[in-house]
Amino acid sequence: MRRLSLRIRKWTADMLDLPQDVVFDLPRLTMIGDRQLYIENHRGVIHFSPDRLRLALPKGELEVFGSGLVIRGIWTEEVFVEGVITQVHING
Repeated sequence: MRRLSLRIRKWTADMLDLPQDVVFDLPRLTMIGDRQLYIENHRGVIHFSPDRLRLALPKGELEVFGSGLVIRGIWTEEVFVEGVITQVHING
C-alpha cells in the first residue's frame, strides 16, 4: 500500500509539475559556499551550539557541524544559519 501511495505522489508531482520536496514532505537545503545554509521544511530546533545544530525533520533529523555557527533567522519552517560549515548530515 505504501508503494502505491509513493507512486501516486510521484505521478501527481510529475503531472502537475510540482517540486518533489513539497509532495514528499522533504527538507530543502540551500548552501552558499561553506558560510551560509538555508533550511526549509524543518520541525524545530533540537540542539544548538556554536559548533553543532540539530533540527527535527518530518522524517528524521538534520545535523550541521562547523564552527562559529549563528542562527541569523528562524521562522516556523525555515532556518538561516551562518558560520564555517564543515558537514551536513541527515539521519532518517
